[in-house]
Amino acid sequence: MLREDPKRSGQEDETDEQLSRLLLLAASAIDADHADAAIDALVDLYQHASLHGHPMRRVMAYFADGLAARILTDSSPFYRSIMAHPTPEEEFTAFTELYRASPYYQFAHFTANQTIVEAFEAEEKQNGRRLYVIDFDVSYGFQWPSLIQSLCDKATTSKPISLHLTGFGRSTEELKETETRLVGFSKSCSNLEFVYNGLLRGSTTSDLKIDKNATLAVNLVFYLQTMKSSSEMLATLMSIHSLNPSVVVLAEKESSQCPAGYSARFVESHLNYFAAMFRSLHDCLPADSLERLSIEKNHLGREIKSAITSNCEKTSAWKGRMESTGFQGMKLSSRSVSQAKLLLKIKGQFSGIEHVSNSGFGVSERDDGTTLSLCWQDRNLVTVSAWKCTR
Repeated sequence: MLREDPKRSGQEDETDEQLSRLLLLAASAIDADHADAAIDALVDLYQHASLHGHPMRRVMAYFADGLAARILTDSSPFYRSIMAHPTPEEEFTAFTELYRASPYYQFAHFTANQTIVEAFEAEEKQNGRRLYVIDFDVSYGFQWPSLIQSLCDKATTSKPISLHLTGFGRSTEELKETETRLVGFSKSCSNLEFVYNGLLRGSTTSDLKIDKNATLAVNLVFYLQTMKSSSEMLATLMSIHSLNPSVVVLAEKESSQCPAGYSARFVESHLNYFAAMFRSLHDCLPADSLERLSIEKNHLGREIKSAITSNCEKTSAWKGRMESTGFQGMKLSSRSVSQAKLLLKIKGQFSGIEHVSNSGFGVSERDDGTTLSLCWQDRNLVTVSAWKCTR
């Protein structure tokens, strides 16, 4: 069940427990094909859920929609209504607003970029000050301006730096918009040569022309979680291993895995995670803010409904999968840890108490320093790790 939050009233905790019980009752009924019981539980859940209530009521509104979609046919008007996809403009706006309001994505991006910069610095004597990055999910490209700026600060007239970024994206239009955004930003950086190459997802890496002396970094930030099966993940990691990169950077949401059993997936993987995300937003934005409603509807809510209605194969944890394909975890530097804490302090969201309930956002080093997690109270939200080839 949901973890108790000491800051909240006993009445709210009791309501949350009631909501979680209704959710699990509906999920179990759907899993057992007991339609009448599922409908009764959903009716009760909708009566308590609200898009404008406290965080748990808000998150349950989207869980209820996702569960309802599982028992409706695709042709149902109600199904089409609750599963209507936001427009590209709405998606971009929601992502941008979350990026600004919460440290969630910035933590992942800045930590990954720091690791890439350190890999580049370690090989400066032989890489000719050339860095080649392959991003398997470049999306809007928000991760890369900070890397471009970091390299620009290092570059001089006598020692220029070359950065080649190959990014895989969902559509030609998105790739072009990302290219425009990044190339425009790089123009203000003197002594830095920036080259961008956008490819549609599904393209292979075999045809990439990578300078053999350049430092090669592979970016898998929020990418492995999009894999539909273990075989797809294995093929991707083997392809990456064949490139012999200097570093592979991962960032994974702590709801990414698909545990066996439908109810277990709710409790362990999605319910606690999304409840923590909605509660963290409660500390970042006012309850009635249009930005918060946009984030919850067009980003987090869409993720919830997608997770509930998908039928993903149970996949191995990313750590075991990386190790089984010839990668070894690398210890993250003290600079990465300090940078993450500084980010939270700058945004006014760092408690100074790591991984203690009622502490807001915090940073947690795990696995002997090979992983770094952003947590909300006692719940990890996103974890970053770095890997190198061992064979």
